[in-house]
Amino acid sequence: MKAMILAAGLGTRLRPLTDKTPKPLLPVAGLPLIGWNLLLLRQHGITDVVVNLHHLGELIERELRDGARYGVRVVYSKEPDILGTGGGIKQAESFFGDEPFLVLNGDTLLEMDLKFVARFHREEQGLATMVLREDPDAEQWGAVEIDGHRRVLSIAGRGRSPDRPTLRRMFAGVHVMHPRLLRDVPRGQPSSIIDAYVAAIERGEAVLGYDMQGYWSDVGTPERYAQAQQDAEAGRINLAWRRTLLQPS
Repeated sequence: MKAMILAAGLGTRLRPLTDKTPKPLLPVAGLPLIGWNLLLLRQHGITDVVVNLHHLGELIERELRDGARYGVRVVYSKEPDILGTGGGIKQAESFFGDEPFLVLNGDTLLEMDLKFVARFHREEQGLATMVLREDPDAEQWGAVEIDGHRRVLSIAGRGRSPDRPTLRRMFAGVHVMHPRLLRDVPRGQPSSIIDAYVAAIERGEAVLGYDMQGYWSDVGTPERYAQAQQDAEAGRINLAWRRTLLQPS
């Protein structure tokens, strides 16, 4: 399985930290956030990765190079104009071929078994699988409603009206999708991948929800960035195993 790390965002809520440093390069426990995600992919056997670039993208490329230090092979999809999650993934479409691929956010710190997600997606034969988590503030993030068969019915109120009780989750920013999901995503235009998910749900295709249990932090504000650093120092997320995968620089 191949993977994409989304790293083109502006990081506006983290200014002034992100004025000269792109958010994926903000350090936690001695490595940039995107580096921990590359090691997470490597830990679970995913070694072919495309990274999209926009804001200060040259700094990300200079840091990661070809990915050898992290034990992976990195190529880049450069966006002169930022394309959002939908347009960004669409631009990298040729990298994935005809097989399902995994997408991570470059600014998220998490601990989970990606092999389990890939296996779930393969066994359930869905068009896409969204990694979800229980969160009391799910509404604030845009709640994802799933039924008892793990089918996603709506995202932030868009999709299909449920005719039975549902579970409400938040989207953790990790997903596995078949390239077929990208057919209706406009090329070269900014868009959200959520639009493609909603369209698929409305036409009755299987978009699935997979509950994660491990550590997760969206490093989107100065407060959450500081908390992620504290969590790493306190051992609330186990990064030691990933560090052993680093190659000599």
